[in-house]
Amino acid sequence: MSTKPSATLTERRKAATQLDIAHAAAELFATRGPDGTTAEEIARRAGVALRTFYRYFRSKQDAVSPLLADGADRWRALLAAAEPGTPLREALERAAGQALATPDEEAVRALLRTRGLLRAAADDPALRAVWYRVNQESEERLVPVLARLAGPDADPLDVRLAAAAATDAIRIALETWAATDAGTEGPASPTALATRCLRALTGGTVPGERRV
Repeated sequence: MSTKPSATLTERRKAATQLDIAHAAAELFATRGPDGTTAEEIARRAGVALRTFYRYFRSKQDAVSPLLADGADRWRALLAAAEPGTPLREALERAAGQALATPDEEAVRALLRTRGLLRAAADDPALRAVWYRVNQESEERLVPVLARLAGPDADPLDVRLAAAAATDAIRIALETWAATDAGTEGPASPTALATRCLRALTGGTVPGERRV
């Protein structure tokens, strides 16, 4: 008998537990700040034992990493679904717009949670380090996705530069938006800022679209 279904169920349960802990941490950070929150309180809010918390996360700040990584995961998935040969700049802007869009209340809440975490990170070096780590990991995972879209003739250095520029564009857009009270839609929204940053930071770095 195959053990694959049980393994898949185990992984789903693990991911669900991690997400429950991440939501609990984000809620407590938003109301008390990281300094006013303990790992024990996060575990209690999530309904898990403290040992379970530390099985998945090294610190209380690390507990929010699944939430911070969620947008990058969705962005990469949208890029991965693009047809090979799609102009890279077009694919990047379209995927960013879709990943940062707020078509429903849950999407709005997700962006507002990110705003709260980024504001908390401004005064918490450990939380800020988690945010930077999530972005670094996202950049590394973006490279093979962009390489596939750029095609076999693309210069690997150009692909890496494009991945770095695109990742920084989204990061800067979110950080800039989080420092304001702008809404989730409109000219100062994450989508608008991301488009502006992508066009500025990927200029001359996108494989096949070099400026002369």
